[in-house]
Amino acid sequence: MGDWLVFFRDGIAAWLPLFFAVLLVLMVYILWRTLQVMPRVTAAKTITSDSNVSWDDVAGLDEAKGELREVIDFLSDPDRFGRLGARVPKGILLYGPPGTGKTLLAKAIASEAGARFYAQSASAFVEMFAGLGAARIRKLFEEARKNAPSIVFIDELDAVGAQRTGHGFSREQDQTLNQLLVELDGFETRDQVIVMGASNRLQDLDVALLRPGRFDRQVLVAAPDLAGREEILHVHVRGKPLATGVNLRSIARQTAGLTGAELENIANEAAIIAGRSSQTAIRQSDFEDAMERVVAGLQQRKVMTEKERRILAYHEAGHAVMSHLTGDLLPVHKVTIVSRGQALGYTLNLPTEERYLHTAEEFEDLLKVYLAGRAAEQIVFGRVTNGAANDLEKATEVARAMVFEYGMSNATASRTMRADNYAPSSTGSRRRCSRRRRSTRMSSASWLPARSRNRAPRKPWARSEPSPPTDQTLRSPRGAAWDSSPRRRRRQPRPGGHDLRAALRRARRAPRDGVRAGRRGCVAADRLRPGRAARGAE
Repeated sequence: MGDWLVFFRDGIAAWLPLFFAVLLVLMVYILWRTLQVMPRVTAAKTITSDSNVSWDDVAGLDEAKGELREVIDFLSDPDRFGRLGARVPKGILLYGPPGTGKTLLAKAIASEAGARFYAQSASAFVEMFAGLGAARIRKLFEEARKNAPSIVFIDELDAVGAQRTGHGFSREQDQTLNQLLVELDGFETRDQVIVMGASNRLQDLDVALLRPGRFDRQVLVAAPDLAGREEILHVHVRGKPLATGVNLRSIARQTAGLTGAELENIANEAAIIAGRSSQTAIRQSDFEDAMERVVAGLQQRKVMTEKERRILAYHEAGHAVMSHLTGDLLPVHKVTIVSRGQALGYTLNLPTEERYLHTAEEFEDLLKVYLAGRAAEQIVFGRVTNGAANDLEKATEVARAMVFEYGMSNATASRTMRADNYAPSSTGSRRRCSRRRRSTRMSSASWLPARSRNRAPRKPWARSEPSPPTDQTLRSPRGAAWDSSPRRRRRQPRPGGHDLRAALRRARRAPRDGVRAGRRGCVAADRLRPGRAARGAE
Protein backbone atom coordinates (compact mmCIF):
# COMPACT_ATOMS: atom_id res chain seq x y z
CA MET A 1 0.00 0.00 0.00
CA GLY A 2 2.82 2.34 0.81
CA ASP A 3 4.43 1.71 -2.57
CA TRP A 4 1.24 2.82 -4.38
CA LEU A 5 1.11 6.03 -2.36
CA VAL A 6 4.72 6.82 -3.19
CA PHE A 7 4.09 6.12 -6.89
CA PHE A 8 0.99 8.30 -6.92
CA ARG A 9 2.87 11.16 -5.21
CA ASP A 10 5.76 10.99 -7.65
CA GLY A 11 3.36 10.92 -10.62
CA ILE A 12 1.51 14.02 -9.48
CA ALA A 13 4.76 15.83 -8.85
CA ALA A 14 5.95 14.93 -12.35
CA TRP A 15 2.78 15.78 -14.34
CA LEU A 16 1.40 18.74 -12.36
CA PRO A 17 3.55 21.43 -14.09
CA LEU A 18 2.51 20.09 -17.48
CA PHE A 19 -1.15 20.16 -16.48
CA PHE A 20 -0.92 23.82 -15.41
CA ALA A 21 0.86 24.69 -18.64
CA VAL A 22 -1.92 23.11 -20.72
CA LEU A 23 -4.54 24.90 -18.62
CA LEU A 24 -2.79 28.23 -19.14
CA VAL A 25 -2.66 27.70 -22.90
CA LEU A 26 -6.37 26.82 -22.92
CA MET A 27 -7.26 30.01 -21.00
CA VAL A 28 -5.22 32.13 -23.40
CA TYR A 29 -7.02 30.51 -26.35
CA ILE A 30 -10.46 31.14 -24.83
CA LEU A 31 -9.57 34.77 -24.14
CA TRP A 32 -8.30 35.21 -27.70
CA ARG A 33 -11.49 33.76 -29.17
CA THR A 34 -13.60 36.02 -26.93
CA LEU A 35 -11.75 39.10 -28.19
CA GLN A 36 -12.30 37.93 -31.76
CA VAL A 37 -16.07 37.82 -31.45
CA MET A 38 -16.38 41.14 -29.59
CA PRO A 39 -17.11 44.20 -31.77
CA ARG A 40 -14.32 46.66 -32.28
CA VAL A 41 -14.37 50.42 -32.13
CA THR A 42 -13.69 51.18 -35.77
CA ALA A 43 -13.48 54.47 -37.56
CA ALA A 44 -16.61 55.93 -39.13
CA LYS A 45 -17.32 55.43 -42.75
CA THR A 46 -15.90 58.32 -44.76
CA ILE A 47 -17.55 59.67 -47.89
CA THR A 48 -15.12 61.76 -49.91
CA SER A 49 -16.07 64.65 -52.15
CA ASP A 50 -16.19 62.44 -55.28
CA SER A 51 -19.87 61.62 -54.62
CA ASN A 52 -22.00 61.41 -57.77
CA VAL A 53 -24.85 63.49 -56.25
CA SER A 54 -24.80 67.21 -57.02
CA TRP A 55 -27.03 70.15 -56.24
CA ASP A 56 -28.74 69.72 -59.60
CA ASP A 57 -29.99 66.30 -58.49
CA VAL A 58 -31.76 67.84 -55.49
CA ALA A 59 -35.05 69.36 -56.70
CA GLY A 60 -38.09 70.67 -54.90
CA LEU A 61 -36.15 71.63 -51.75
CA ASP A 62 -35.22 75.23 -52.43
CA GLU A 63 -35.49 76.40 -48.80
CA ALA A 64 -33.37 73.56 -47.43
CA LYS A 65 -30.80 74.03 -50.19
CA GLY A 66 -30.54 77.71 -49.31
CA GLU A 67 -29.85 76.92 -45.66
CA LEU A 68 -27.16 74.38 -46.50
CA ARG A 69 -25.49 76.56 -49.13
CA GLU A 70 -24.65 79.05 -46.37
CA VAL A 71 -22.79 76.32 -44.50
CA ILE A 72 -20.77 75.47 -47.60
CA ASP A 73 -19.95 79.16 -48.15
CA PHE A 74 -18.83 79.44 -44.54
CA LEU A 75 -16.46 76.50 -44.90
CA SER A 76 -15.07 77.70 -48.22
CA ASP A 77 -14.64 81.38 -47.19
CA PRO A 78 -14.67 81.72 -43.37
CA ASP A 79 -12.96 85.16 -43.37
CA ARG A 80 -15.98 86.81 -45.00
CA PHE A 81 -18.14 85.89 -42.01
CA GLY A 82 -15.37 86.10 -39.42
CA ARG A 83 -14.87 89.83 -40.04
CA LEU A 84 -18.45 90.36 -38.85
CA GLY A 85 -18.05 88.23 -35.75
CA ALA A 86 -20.17 85.36 -37.05
CA ARG A 87 -19.42 81.76 -36.24
CA VAL A 88 -20.28 78.66 -38.17
CA PRO A 89 -23.48 76.90 -37.04
CA LYS A 90 -22.49 74.01 -34.81
CA GLY A 91 -25.29 71.73 -35.85
CA ILE A 92 -28.03 71.42 -38.46
CA LEU A 93 -30.93 69.03 -37.95
CA LEU A 94 -32.93 67.88 -40.96
CA TYR A 95 -36.35 66.51 -40.04
CA GLY A 96 -39.44 65.59 -41.97
CA PRO A 97 -41.44 62.64 -43.32
CA PRO A 98 -39.59 59.64 -44.77
CA GLY A 99 -38.58 59.88 -48.42
CA THR A 100 -38.40 63.68 -48.67
CA GLY A 101 -34.65 63.84 -49.44
CA LYS A 102 -32.78 64.36 -46.16
CA THR A 103 -30.04 61.85 -46.92
CA LEU A 104 -29.91 63.10 -50.52
CA LEU A 105 -29.13 66.59 -49.24
CA ALA A 106 -26.29 65.17 -47.15
CA LYS A 107 -24.84 63.40 -50.19
CA ALA A 108 -25.00 66.63 -52.18
CA ILE A 109 -23.14 68.46 -49.42
CA ALA A 110 -20.47 65.75 -49.44
CA SER A 111 -19.72 66.53 -53.07
CA GLU A 112 -20.05 70.32 -52.90
CA ALA A 113 -18.48 71.24 -49.56
CA GLY A 114 -14.87 70.45 -50.39
CA ALA A 115 -14.32 69.26 -46.81
CA ARG A 116 -13.98 65.87 -45.21
CA PHE A 117 -17.40 64.28 -44.82
CA TYR A 118 -18.07 61.60 -42.20
CA ALA A 119 -21.36 59.71 -42.46
CA GLN A 120 -22.55 57.29 -39.84
CA SER A 121 -25.88 55.75 -38.90
CA ALA A 122 -27.03 56.32 -35.33
CA SER A 123 -27.85 52.64 -34.97
CA ALA A 124 -24.11 51.87 -35.20
CA PHE A 125 -23.63 53.62 -31.83
CA VAL A 126 -26.13 51.46 -29.96
CA GLU A 127 -24.62 48.14 -28.93
CA MET A 128 -25.21 45.44 -26.35
CA PHE A 129 -21.82 46.04 -24.71
CA ALA A 130 -21.79 48.94 -22.24
CA GLY A 131 -19.58 51.85 -23.26
CA LEU A 132 -19.02 50.74 -26.85
CA GLY A 133 -21.40 53.31 -28.37
CA ALA A 134 -19.80 56.14 -26.40
CA ALA A 135 -16.34 54.99 -27.51
CA ARG A 136 -17.42 55.02 -31.17
CA ILE A 137 -18.74 58.56 -30.83
CA ARG A 138 -15.45 59.70 -29.28
CA LYS A 139 -13.56 58.03 -32.12
CA LEU A 140 -15.74 59.70 -34.74
CA PHE A 141 -15.34 63.23 -33.39
CA GLU A 142 -11.62 62.70 -32.73
CA GLU A 143 -11.03 61.98 -36.41
CA ALA A 144 -13.30 64.87 -37.44
CA ARG A 145 -11.27 67.35 -35.34
CA LYS A 146 -8.04 65.93 -36.68
CA ASN A 147 -9.13 66.51 -40.30
CA ALA A 148 -10.94 69.85 -39.85
CA PRO A 149 -12.70 71.50 -41.62
CA SER A 150 -15.09 68.57 -41.74
CA ILE A 151 -18.77 67.67 -41.65
CA VAL A 152 -20.19 64.85 -39.50
CA PHE A 153 -23.54 63.45 -40.68
CA ILE A 154 -25.56 61.18 -38.34
CA ASP A 155 -28.50 59.53 -40.07
CA GLU A 156 -31.62 58.38 -38.18
CA LEU A 157 -30.66 60.39 -35.11
CA ASP A 158 -33.70 59.20 -33.14
CA ALA A 159 -32.06 55.77 -32.72
CA VAL A 160 -29.56 57.27 -30.27
CA GLY A 161 -31.09 60.64 -29.40
CA ALA A 162 -34.38 59.51 -27.89
CA GLN A 163 -35.43 61.02 -24.59
CA ARG A 164 -33.56 59.64 -21.61
CA THR A 165 -35.53 57.62 -19.10
CA GLY A 166 -32.87 56.59 -16.58
CA HIS A 167 -34.22 53.03 -16.35
CA GLY A 168 -31.83 50.13 -16.15
CA PHE A 169 -32.90 48.69 -19.50
CA SER A 170 -31.63 51.70 -21.46
CA ARG A 171 -28.49 52.71 -19.60
CA GLU A 172 -26.28 51.95 -22.59
CA GLN A 173 -28.39 54.21 -24.80
CA ASP A 174 -28.34 56.93 -22.14
CA GLN A 175 -24.55 56.76 -21.90
CA THR A 176 -24.25 57.00 -25.67
CA LEU A 177 -26.54 60.03 -25.76
CA ASN A 178 -24.61 61.70 -22.92
CA GLN A 179 -21.37 61.26 -24.83
CA LEU A 180 -22.98 62.73 -27.96
CA LEU A 181 -24.18 65.76 -25.97
CA VAL A 182 -20.69 66.31 -24.60
CA GLU A 183 -19.11 66.10 -28.04
CA LEU A 184 -21.64 68.51 -29.52
CA ASP A 185 -21.19 71.19 -26.86
CA GLY A 186 -18.71 70.27 -24.18
CA PHE A 187 -15.39 71.50 -22.81
CA GLU A 188 -13.47 70.54 -25.92
CA THR A 189 -13.73 72.95 -28.83
CA ARG A 190 -14.64 71.72 -32.27
CA ASP A 191 -14.02 74.67 -34.57
CA GLN A 192 -14.61 74.03 -38.27
CA VAL A 193 -16.54 70.84 -37.45
CA ILE A 194 -20.22 70.93 -38.39
CA VAL A 195 -22.60 68.22 -37.23
CA MET A 196 -25.62 67.34 -39.35
CA GLY A 197 -28.42 65.04 -38.25
CA ALA A 198 -31.49 63.57 -39.93
CA SER A 199 -34.56 62.21 -38.19
CA ASN A 200 -38.16 61.35 -38.98
CA ARG A 201 -39.34 61.71 -35.37
CA LEU A 202 -38.46 65.13 -34.03
CA GLN A 203 -40.92 64.78 -31.13
CA ASP A 204 -39.01 61.79 -29.73
CA LEU A 205 -35.61 63.52 -29.51
CA ASP A 206 -34.21 64.64 -26.16
CA VAL A 207 -34.72 68.31 -25.34
CA ALA A 208 -31.05 68.73 -24.44
CA LEU A 209 -30.13 67.63 -27.96
CA LEU A 210 -32.31 70.25 -29.65
CA ARG A 211 -31.15 73.35 -27.82
CA PRO A 212 -29.05 76.06 -29.56
CA GLY A 213 -25.35 75.35 -29.28
CA ARG A 214 -25.83 71.75 -30.31
CA PHE A 215 -28.24 72.00 -33.22
CA ASP A 216 -28.49 75.69 -34.02
CA ARG A 217 -30.70 75.18 -37.06
CA GLN A 218 -33.64 72.87 -37.55
CA VAL A 219 -34.59 72.57 -41.20
CA LEU A 220 -37.94 71.06 -42.15
CA VAL A 221 -37.74 68.91 -45.27
CA ALA A 222 -41.41 68.56 -46.17
CA ALA A 223 -43.21 66.94 -49.07
CA PRO A 224 -42.85 69.02 -52.25
CA ASP A 225 -45.58 71.21 -53.69
CA LEU A 226 -46.83 71.17 -57.28
CA ALA A 227 -43.82 73.01 -58.72
CA GLY A 228 -41.44 70.91 -56.66
CA ARG A 229 -43.01 67.65 -57.83
CA GLU A 230 -42.66 68.75 -61.45
CA GLU A 231 -38.97 69.55 -60.91
CA ILE A 232 -38.43 66.18 -59.25
CA LEU A 233 -40.07 64.39 -62.18
CA HIS A 234 -37.82 66.27 -64.61
CA VAL A 235 -34.79 65.08 -62.63
CA HIS A 236 -35.91 61.44 -62.61
CA VAL A 237 -36.80 61.27 -66.32
CA ARG A 238 -33.29 62.25 -67.36
CA GLY A 239 -31.96 59.63 -69.71
CA LYS A 240 -35.42 58.13 -70.26
CA PRO A 241 -36.99 58.48 -73.73
CA LEU A 242 -40.40 60.14 -73.48
CA ALA A 243 -43.08 59.86 -76.12
CA THR A 244 -44.75 62.88 -77.63
CA GLY A 245 -47.60 64.15 -75.50
CA VAL A 246 -46.18 63.28 -72.08
CA ASN A 247 -47.27 66.03 -69.67
CA LEU A 248 -45.25 65.99 -66.48
CA ARG A 249 -47.31 68.87 -65.12
CA SER A 250 -50.43 66.73 -65.22
CA ILE A 251 -48.61 63.87 -63.50
CA ALA A 252 -47.39 66.24 -60.80
CA ARG A 253 -50.95 67.47 -60.25
CA GLN A 254 -52.20 63.89 -59.85
CA THR A 255 -49.56 63.01 -57.26
CA ALA A 256 -50.44 65.52 -54.54
CA GLY A 257 -48.92 64.60 -51.19
CA LEU A 258 -46.31 62.18 -52.56
CA THR A 259 -42.65 62.50 -51.63
CA GLY A 260 -39.58 62.54 -53.85
CA ALA A 261 -38.88 58.84 -53.26
CA GLU A 262 -42.41 57.93 -54.41
CA LEU A 263 -42.08 60.12 -57.51
CA GLU A 264 -38.80 58.40 -58.37
CA ASN A 265 -40.57 55.07 -57.98
CA ILE A 266 -43.35 56.21 -60.34
CA ALA A 267 -40.81 57.19 -63.02
CA ASN A 268 -39.05 53.83 -62.66
CA GLU A 269 -42.33 51.86 -62.76
CA ALA A 270 -43.39 53.73 -65.92
CA ALA A 271 -40.13 52.71 -67.60
CA ILE A 272 -40.67 49.10 -66.51
CA ILE A 273 -44.23 49.07 -67.88
CA ALA A 274 -43.04 50.50 -71.18
CA GLY A 275 -40.27 47.92 -71.41
CA ARG A 276 -42.70 45.12 -70.60
CA SER A 277 -44.76 45.98 -73.68
CA SER A 278 -41.60 46.37 -75.89
CA GLN A 279 -42.04 50.10 -76.49
CA THR A 280 -39.32 52.49 -77.58
CA ALA A 281 -40.56 55.43 -75.45
CA ILE A 282 -42.55 56.02 -72.27
CA ARG A 283 -46.12 57.17 -72.88
CA GLN A 284 -48.52 59.16 -70.74
CA SER A 285 -50.60 56.04 -70.10
CA ASP A 286 -47.52 54.31 -68.70
CA PHE A 287 -47.10 57.07 -66.15
CA GLU A 288 -50.79 56.84 -65.18
CA ASP A 289 -50.57 53.07 -64.75
CA ALA A 290 -47.42 53.49 -62.69
CA MET A 291 -49.09 56.13 -60.54
CA GLU A 292 -52.04 53.81 -59.84
CA ARG A 293 -49.58 51.00 -59.15
CA VAL A 294 -47.76 53.07 -56.52
CA VAL A 295 -50.78 54.81 -54.98
CA ALA A 296 -53.50 52.13 -55.09
CA GLY A 297 -51.43 48.96 -55.31
CA LEU A 298 -51.11 46.03 -57.68
CA GLN A 299 -54.07 45.23 -59.92
CA GLN A 300 -55.97 42.18 -58.68
CA ARG A 301 -57.98 39.74 -60.74
CA LYS A 302 -60.74 38.95 -58.30
CA VAL A 303 -63.68 36.89 -59.47
CA MET A 304 -66.89 38.63 -58.39
CA THR A 305 -70.48 37.80 -59.06
CA GLU A 306 -72.75 39.97 -61.16
CA LYS A 307 -74.55 41.19 -58.05
CA GLU A 308 -71.30 42.25 -56.39
CA ARG A 309 -70.15 44.13 -59.48
CA ARG A 310 -73.52 45.91 -59.64
CA ILE A 311 -73.32 46.92 -55.97
CA LEU A 312 -69.74 48.09 -56.46
CA ALA A 313 -70.69 50.14 -59.52
CA TYR A 314 -73.49 51.94 -57.69
CA HIS A 315 -71.19 52.51 -54.71
CA GLU A 316 -68.48 54.20 -56.77
CA ALA A 317 -71.12 56.09 -58.77
CA GLY A 318 -72.41 57.53 -55.51
CA HIS A 319 -68.95 58.91 -54.72
CA ALA A 320 -68.62 60.36 -58.22
CA VAL A 321 -72.05 62.02 -58.21
CA MET A 322 -71.55 63.61 -54.81
CA SER A 323 -68.08 64.84 -55.83
CA HIS A 324 -69.67 66.52 -58.83
CA LEU A 325 -72.43 68.09 -56.71
CA THR A 326 -69.97 69.58 -54.20
CA GLY A 327 -68.36 71.71 -56.93
CA ASP A 328 -64.63 72.25 -57.36
CA LEU A 329 -63.67 70.81 -54.00
CA LEU A 330 -62.81 67.32 -55.31
CA PRO A 331 -63.20 67.02 -59.09
CA VAL A 332 -63.47 63.44 -60.31
CA HIS A 333 -60.61 62.22 -62.49
CA LYS A 334 -61.30 58.50 -62.74
CA VAL A 335 -63.88 55.97 -61.52
CA THR A 336 -63.19 52.25 -61.78
CA ILE A 337 -64.33 48.94 -60.32
CA VAL A 338 -61.07 47.20 -61.19
CA SER A 339 -59.56 45.84 -58.00
CA ARG A 340 -56.20 47.25 -56.90
CA GLY A 341 -54.54 46.34 -53.66
CA GLN A 342 -57.20 45.82 -51.00
CA ALA A 343 -59.76 48.05 -52.73
CA LEU A 344 -62.44 46.47 -54.91
CA GLY A 345 -62.83 49.79 -56.72
CA TYR A 346 -62.00 53.43 -56.17
CA THR A 347 -62.81 56.96 -57.28
CA LEU A 348 -59.77 59.13 -58.03
CA ASN A 349 -60.29 62.81 -57.16
CA LEU A 350 -57.78 65.44 -58.24
CA PRO A 351 -57.97 68.89 -56.60
CA THR A 352 -57.64 71.84 -58.95
CA GLU A 353 -55.19 73.57 -56.59
CA GLU A 354 -53.23 72.82 -53.45
CA ARG A 355 -54.79 74.37 -50.40
CA TYR A 356 -53.74 74.49 -46.77
CA LEU A 357 -56.82 76.10 -45.19
CA HIS A 358 -60.30 74.61 -45.28
CA THR A 359 -63.62 75.76 -43.87
CA ALA A 360 -66.11 73.76 -41.85
CA GLU A 361 -68.48 73.66 -44.83
CA GLU A 362 -65.77 72.10 -46.99
CA PHE A 363 -65.14 69.43 -44.36
CA GLU A 364 -68.87 68.70 -44.29
CA ASP A 365 -68.86 68.34 -48.08
CA LEU A 366 -65.92 65.96 -47.73
CA LEU A 367 -67.92 63.87 -45.28
CA LYS A 368 -70.78 63.77 -47.77
CA VAL A 369 -68.43 62.48 -50.46
CA TYR A 370 -67.08 59.77 -48.15
CA LEU A 371 -70.58 58.59 -47.15
CA ALA A 372 -72.18 58.90 -50.60
CA GLY A 373 -71.26 55.34 -51.62
CA ARG A 374 -72.97 53.85 -48.59
CA ALA A 375 -76.01 56.08 -49.16
CA ALA A 376 -76.21 54.92 -52.79
CA GLU A 377 -76.29 51.28 -51.66
CA GLN A 378 -79.09 52.07 -49.22
CA ILE A 379 -81.18 53.94 -51.81
CA VAL A 380 -80.79 51.45 -54.65
CA PHE A 381 -80.71 48.11 -52.83
CA GLY A 382 -82.37 48.98 -49.54
CA ARG A 383 -79.43 47.65 -47.51
CA VAL A 384 -75.74 48.34 -46.99
CA THR A 385 -72.63 46.16 -47.28
CA ASN A 386 -69.20 46.14 -45.71
CA GLY A 387 -67.68 47.82 -48.76
CA ALA A 388 -67.80 51.22 -47.05
CA ALA A 389 -65.38 50.26 -44.25
CA ASN A 390 -62.57 52.46 -45.54
CA ASP A 391 -65.00 55.32 -46.22
CA LEU A 392 -66.25 55.14 -42.64
CA GLU A 393 -62.68 55.24 -41.32
CA LYS A 394 -61.91 58.39 -43.33
CA ALA A 395 -65.18 60.03 -42.32
CA THR A 396 -64.55 59.23 -38.65
CA GLU A 397 -61.05 60.67 -38.88
CA VAL A 398 -62.28 63.92 -40.43
CA ALA A 399 -65.19 64.29 -37.99
CA ARG A 400 -62.94 63.57 -35.03
CA ALA A 401 -60.42 66.16 -36.21
CA MET A 402 -63.18 68.74 -36.65
CA VAL A 403 -64.34 68.30 -33.05
CA PHE A 404 -61.13 67.64 -31.13
CA GLU A 405 -58.52 69.59 -33.13
CA TYR A 406 -60.19 72.29 -35.21
CA GLY A 407 -62.91 73.41 -32.80
CA MET A 408 -65.66 73.17 -35.44
CA SER A 409 -68.30 71.51 -33.27
CA ASN A 410 -71.58 73.31 -32.59
CA ALA A 411 -71.56 72.12 -28.98
CA THR A 412 -68.00 73.27 -28.20
CA ALA A 413 -67.23 75.97 -30.72
CA SER A 414 -63.81 77.68 -30.72
CA ARG A 415 -62.34 75.10 -28.39
CA THR A 416 -60.07 72.11 -28.86
CA MET A 417 -60.52 68.99 -26.80
CA ARG A 418 -58.52 65.93 -25.98
CA ALA A 419 -59.35 62.75 -27.85
CA ASP A 420 -60.58 61.10 -24.63
CA ASN A 421 -62.70 64.16 -23.73
CA TYR A 422 -60.74 64.50 -20.47
CA ALA A 423 -62.07 61.17 -19.29
CA PRO A 424 -60.44 59.54 -16.25
CA SER A 425 -57.65 57.14 -16.95
CA SER A 426 -58.17 53.41 -17.01
CA THR A 427 -56.05 53.01 -13.88
CA GLY A 428 -58.18 55.45 -11.92
CA SER A 429 -61.35 53.79 -13.15
CA ARG A 430 -60.11 50.39 -12.04
CA ARG A 431 -59.24 51.75 -8.60
CA ARG A 432 -62.65 53.34 -8.16
CA CYS A 433 -64.35 50.16 -9.33
CA SER A 434 -62.30 48.11 -6.88
CA ARG A 435 -63.23 50.40 -3.97
CA ARG A 436 -66.88 50.30 -5.00
CA ARG A 437 -66.88 46.51 -5.20
CA ARG A 438 -65.19 46.23 -1.81
CA SER A 439 -67.65 48.60 -0.15
CA THR A 440 -70.64 46.87 -1.70
CA ARG A 441 -69.33 43.45 -0.71
CA MET A 442 -68.78 44.57 2.89
CA SER A 443 -72.25 46.09 3.17
CA SER A 444 -73.82 43.02 1.58
CA ALA A 445 -71.95 40.64 3.88
CA SER A 446 -72.93 42.59 7.00
CA TRP A 447 -76.59 43.15 6.10
CA LEU A 448 -77.92 40.12 4.25
CA PRO A 449 -76.98 37.35 6.76
CA ALA A 450 -78.33 39.38 9.67
CA ARG A 451 -81.60 40.02 7.88
CA SER A 452 -81.86 36.32 7.04
CA ARG A 453 -81.27 35.26 10.67
CA ASN A 454 -83.62 37.82 12.25
CA ARG A 455 -86.48 37.11 9.90
CA ALA A 456 -89.22 35.18 11.68
CA PRO A 457 -90.71 32.12 9.98
CA ARG A 458 -93.95 32.90 8.25
CA LYS A 459 -96.69 30.71 6.97
CA PRO A 460 -97.30 30.98 3.26
CA TRP A 461 -101.09 31.57 3.77
CA ALA A 462 -100.66 34.17 6.49
CA ARG A 463 -100.63 37.85 5.60
CA SER A 464 -99.92 40.46 8.23
CA GLU A 465 -100.93 44.06 8.23
CA PRO A 466 -98.54 46.86 9.13
CA SER A 467 -98.74 47.94 12.76
CA PRO A 468 -99.08 51.62 13.55
CA PRO A 469 -95.99 53.30 15.01
CA THR A 470 -95.79 53.32 18.79
CA ASP A 471 -93.40 54.77 21.31
CA GLN A 472 -91.13 51.72 20.92
CA THR A 473 -91.22 51.78 17.14
CA LEU A 474 -88.81 53.80 15.00
CA ARG A 475 -89.13 54.87 11.42
CA SER A 476 -86.38 54.19 8.92
CA PRO A 477 -85.50 56.75 6.24
CA ARG A 478 -87.42 54.65 3.74
CA GLY A 479 -90.56 54.67 5.86
CA ALA A 480 -90.29 51.12 7.24
CA ALA A 481 -91.02 50.45 10.91
CA TRP A 482 -88.40 48.96 13.26
CA ASP A 483 -89.16 47.38 16.63
CA SER A 484 -86.93 48.98 19.29
CA SER A 485 -87.81 46.64 22.12
CA PRO A 486 -84.74 44.94 23.72
CA ARG A 487 -86.20 41.44 23.47
CA ARG A 488 -86.62 41.33 19.69
CA ARG A 489 -85.09 43.71 17.24
CA ARG A 490 -86.59 42.81 13.95
CA ARG A 491 -88.12 44.84 11.24
CA GLN A 492 -91.88 44.92 11.08
CA PRO A 493 -93.42 43.98 7.77
CA ARG A 494 -94.45 46.76 5.44
CA PRO A 495 -96.94 46.78 2.57
CA GLY A 496 -95.65 44.71 -0.29
CA GLY A 497 -93.86 42.22 1.91
CA HIS A 498 -94.12 39.55 -0.74
CA ASP A 499 -92.08 41.71 -3.14
CA LEU A 500 -89.48 42.31 -0.42
CA ARG A 501 -89.07 38.58 0.20
CA ALA A 502 -88.65 37.95 -3.53
CA ALA A 503 -85.98 40.68 -3.69
CA LEU A 504 -84.11 39.08 -0.77
CA ARG A 505 -84.19 35.68 -2.45
CA ARG A 506 -82.79 37.17 -5.64
CA ALA A 507 -80.09 38.93 -3.61
CA ARG A 508 -78.98 35.70 -1.95
CA ARG A 509 -78.65 34.04 -5.34
CA ALA A 510 -76.62 36.98 -6.74
CA PRO A 511 -72.79 36.94 -6.61
CA ARG A 512 -71.22 38.09 -3.36
CA ASP A 513 -69.47 40.93 -5.17
CA GLY A 514 -72.73 42.61 -5.97
CA VAL A 515 -71.05 44.27 -8.94
CA ARG A 516 -70.87 43.31 -12.54
CA ALA A 517 -68.35 44.79 -14.96
CA GLY A 518 -69.94 46.96 -17.59
CA ARG A 519 -68.62 48.39 -20.79
CA ARG A 520 -67.19 51.58 -19.35
CA GLY A 521 -66.94 50.93 -15.66
CA CYS A 522 -68.75 49.20 -12.84
CA VAL A 523 -72.50 48.61 -12.65
CA ALA A 524 -73.75 47.95 -9.12
CA ALA A 525 -76.33 45.22 -8.68
CA ASP A 526 -78.98 47.27 -6.98
CA ARG A 527 -81.25 44.23 -6.70
CA LEU A 528 -80.01 43.72 -3.16
CA ARG A 529 -82.15 46.47 -1.70
CA PRO A 530 -83.01 49.75 -3.41
CA GLY A 531 -80.85 52.46 -1.92
CA ARG A 532 -78.92 50.18 0.47
CA ALA A 533 -76.14 49.08 -1.90
CA ALA A 534 -75.60 52.61 -3.13
CA ARG A 535 -75.30 54.00 0.39
CA GLY A 536 -72.94 51.21 1.37
CA ALA A 537 -70.72 51.89 -1.67
CA GLU A 538 -70.53 55.56 -0.81
